[in-house]
Amino acid sequence: MAKGGRRFRKVAVLKGGFSAEREVSLRSGAAVAKGLREAGYEVEEVEVKDAEPILPRGVEAAFVALHGEFGEDGGIQRRLSSMGIPYTGSDPKASEAAFDKVLTKKLLQAADVPTPRYELVRKGGRRTMPLPVVVKPPRQGSSIGVSKVFSETQWPGALADALKYDTEAMVEEYISGRELTVGIVGDTVLPVVEIVAPGGWYDYTAKYTSGQSEYRVPAPLDEDTVRRCSRAAMGTFKALGCRGMGRVDIRLREDGAIFVLELNNIPGFTETSLLPKSAREAGISFPELCARIMELAEK
Repeated sequence: MAKGGRRFRKVAVLKGGFSAEREVSLRSGAAVAKGLREAGYEVEEVEVKDAEPILPRGVEAAFVALHGEFGEDGGIQRRLSSMGIPYTGSDPKASEAAFDKVLTKKLLQAADVPTPRYELVRKGGRRTMPLPVVVKPPRQGSSIGVSKVFSETQWPGALADALKYDTEAMVEEYISGRELTVGIVGDTVLPVVEIVAPGGWYDYTAKYTSGQSEYRVPAPLDEDTVRRCSRAAMGTFKALGCRGMGRVDIRLREDGAIFVLELNNIPGFTETSLLPKSAREAGISFPELCARIMELAEK
């Protein structure tokens, strides 16, 4: 046992990667490394540039701060498993399920977790769902390639944008209402956060530009809605088989119905990120949040 009751002493923070979310991951990784050092760990920062990252000697566990492909899809998890290194977050199977929005939908439906209707459309294919819809690549994060479509004139461009990142696009029923997110660390559900984005659209710019969006922590909701959101978030976490940490995105319709959109199995840790904001509301400092997640690392 490491000093201070910690399981690990020397840890690696994996950041960067080679996905479209590389820059965000570098920022997340730097913040996590600082937090873990403040929590008393000896930290080695490893910038991942290919699928064969080399960890420094003596590293006992890894904090995965990689977003997007190879970070959230099970790739780095398989690599660390083969090395026998404990790592933060979900195992390869759950990571793949969370990253692939089609797999997520199927698991949510099987577990009776409410989620918007959807269909898949390939290049040259036809959409059957009525507008408005949201079009997104099934296997991307950070709202990359995601569009709202309110008129038929917007449809061709939105489909083409999503198909830049995948061979098919997910077309999802657009749920008007409020944007909520619920963080989970271990078996603890954190306070619900409401996101008020410019123009009501929480896109890449709104997510990663400081001051662009307003965050209400805790979200101004009645107790019943908070309870339903928390239950849906944990239901999603379990349905996908996740562990360690996650953040579940939810839409709250005007009539009070809630819909789970997706689970982020490696949420951001930048200065604008939501999991740290929610943890702070629960009385968990950033260094302690990083330490809690680190101590949940498993092989």
